Amino acid sequence: MNDRGEGAGRAARPKRTDARRNEETLLDAAAAVFVTSGVEAPVRDIAAKAGVGMGTIYRHFPTRADLIIAVYRHQVDACAEAGPTLLATSATPYAALGRWIDLFVDFLVTKHGLAAVLQSDNTGFETLHAYFLDRLVPVCAQLLDAAADAGEIRSDLAAYELMRGVGNLCIGADGDPRYDARRLVELLIAGLRRPS
Repeated sequence: MNDRGEGAGRAARPKRTDARRNEETLLDAAAAVFVTSGVEAPVRDIAAKAGVGMGTIYRHFPTRADLIIAVYRHQVDACAEAGPTLLATSATPYAALGRWIDLFVDFLVTKHGLAAVLQSDNTGFETLHAYFLDRLVPVCAQLLDAAADAGEIRSDLAAYELMRGVGNLCIGADGDPRYDARRLVELLIAGLRRPS
């Protein structure tokens, strides 16, 4: 019995990698649709964007809440993983910080819609918010420290303060076409620069 179980386990591994890749494709597609159409967008739109059938989405995410939570966690993880990569590949730490903040703003645009849906489950929302802070504050701190150590920015701003400020600038950005949150965030990041 163990031999059959082990053989089946080995045969399933490639499928798990494919399944993980498919799930990431679904989550990327859902995030993109949520940004443009909101979290109540039809599942058929997400399926079309991902190039899969609706049944595939329901197999991975039986409820809309499951999909929303998965998108939220996926975007947090992607934003967290981008920080060190940007720091290693950008011309300067300040450039890496600016590019990471752009990704963070993209996430926040989706997050506000997700947060509104998740508020009804306060415990679940608090757990996700703690996950968000645990994953992203250290990354932002690493980028700020690198830019400060390079003498590019002032060193008296904490990562949580910056993230909170950026978040506050993004609130309501989707409700008023005259309000350009990205422009204000750019001004905020430019204001971190040390005078030459």
